[in-house]
Amino acid sequence: MTALLSIMSGELGDIFWDLPPVVTYVAGLDLGCSIHVANPTDLAKEYALMARLTRGETVISEEALPVFGYTWFKVEPGDSVKLNGALRFNESDADLAVLLVEKETQEVTDSVLTRLMQFSTSALPPWPGSTNTGTDWGSMLGMMLPVMMLGMVAVVMKPKSEKKESLPQVKEERKLLPTGRQG
Repeated sequence: MTALLSIMSGELGDIFWDLPPVVTYVAGLDLGCSIHVANPTDLAKEYALMARLTRGETVISEEALPVFGYTWFKVEPGDSVKLNGALRFNESDADLAVLLVEKETQEVTDSVLTRLMQFSTSALPPWPGSTNTGTDWGSMLGMMLPVMMLGMVAVVMKPKSEKKESLPQVKEERKLLPTGRQG
């Protein structure tokens, strides 16, 4: 598989996208992205995009990505196209590669890759003094939130008379300004 994937651009076409090397992804949701395909040759080329999802050496899925409703799309010589869209997969914790296939040679000329990481609350740090690293922080925070909200409401709803008594009464001496010149 690594022989098909190239890190740098290909001779027959280049592909770029706006996704970082690692993305937090929830399976089944759309993953929006912009894909740029460039034709560096002197001839018009037809390309196809293939999405390959792998986990380790195992290919989970591989499918063509339609562009404007077609498998193959044309890019004029020395030109590029920007394709805006969204991808959706039923898997996470996998590597997503989008392969640029050139029609005449039927070869992968370039590719882009990102890791789809599953969102996890276990990434939160453990509470001080806890020894259990398998704590479900999401439900624990959900239980603590109402208690914190009650505390904030109690502070806001404190009677005004109690607030005034707690403030020290400072009496300020007034100074008179000297009389101005009369002219």
